Amino acid sequence: MAASRTRHLCSVTAALALTVAGPATAASAAAGSAAPGGLREVLFVGNNWDGTADVIESSGDFAKVGRIDVVPDKDARMAEINADPIKWIYFQAIRNSVGEGHDQFADDMYATPDGRSVVVSRPSFADVVSIDLASGRVNWRFPVSGYRADHMAVSPDGARVAVSASTANTVHVLDIGTGRQLGSFATGDKPHENIFTKDGKYIWNMSIGDVNTALDDPGWDWTKGDRRITVVDATTYKQVKVIDMRQRLDAFGLRNFSDAVRPAVFSADESKLYFQVSFFNGFLEYDLATDKITRMKTLPKNPATSEDRTTWVNDSRHHGISMNPEGTKLCVAGTMDDYATVVDRASLQEGPLVSTSKPYWATVSGDGRDCIVSESGADQVTAIDFATGRKVTSVPVGDHPQRVRLGRVPADWTGPNGG
Repeated sequence: MAASRTRHLCSVTAALALTVAGPATAASAAAGSAAPGGLREVLFVGNNWDGTADVIESSGDFAKVGRIDVVPDKDARMAEINADPIKWIYFQAIRNSVGEGHDQFADDMYATPDGRSVVVSRPSFADVVSIDLASGRVNWRFPVSGYRADHMAVSPDGARVAVSASTANTVHVLDIGTGRQLGSFATGDKPHENIFTKDGKYIWNMSIGDVNTALDDPGWDWTKGDRRITVVDATTYKQVKVIDMRQRLDAFGLRNFSDAVRPAVFSADESKLYFQVSFFNGFLEYDLATDKITRMKTLPKNPATSEDRTTWVNDSRHHGISMNPEGTKLCVAGTMDDYATVVDRASLQEGPLVSTSKPYWATVSGDGRDCIVSESGADQVTAIDFATGRKVTSVPVGDHPQRVRLGRVPADWTGPNGG
């Protein structure tokens, strides 16, 4: 991207801003772990580097329930890649850049409402697949545009799933039962996080630009690409609004901050967005009604963390943020600083720094009491009590856990074919 690239900004009224707001990620956790129709609520943990998903209890002791192979068709996919020079080049590029020398087989996942299948985005295979939880077989496969699949989001009714096609600057929206594409929309460079509003009417996408270059000094930030938040109508998939955080950051006095919006969470009343940006140890608060950044929270640095930005994985310093169902506490994964912490939303005072190894994501337990972070550096997930900010327990999982999502499985399920 050239320094003079054109930025697009649609001005809207404060009322529209409120209408198009996003949901609190923890809202679904408020109902607890009860599940209807003979289903049980669980947490799906995607182990990106070994191509599995561990399924654990959604609260309590977070005991392991079962494990899923999310690449049962690996031989067929590899044969396709090896037969296509362009696909092979991208496969190797993913392995040696964002994959840190590993293949990426399980970025994101959601279970279907009936608890029969789990839908997984697989970056290295540039696709989304639905896997039958009883047999472990692939129900359907959707190859995304371009050469890499990334973050997903599921609609509140569980019927649609949105997936970022990161090299094509596109988000696909699929029928979660059939894999049929319902629509798609264009984004900024390298679409990343997706969020449905809780009424299911809008989708928010955050594009993060090029996070694999070594041009990480603030003076070279303009080379990272066209980064923006794109808001679309979730029925027509037409653009409703574009938010260029560069302008909002500058107005707040943060001209040297990256405008790449990373993980984000909305307040329960859908009036504020709390988001992380590349290279920053902390998060910002954005008010939708006034269209302004209103507060900033800087979290402690780990003295052992190098200040050389090129050593930080994919431009992340902190990557992962969630909110408790009451909307009073935020939980932050301090990825490169090797800790997670609970922050009081009113005062922005952090609690104890809970030692974790490269925490990569933060979500909420089924009963809403705990924050769950994936420790990608220790191959475990750790629960932290929202009330006290103290560690509850850690549970071993597979290689390089990343996304953790609530879902449902049959009450007696222990893995495909009883495995």
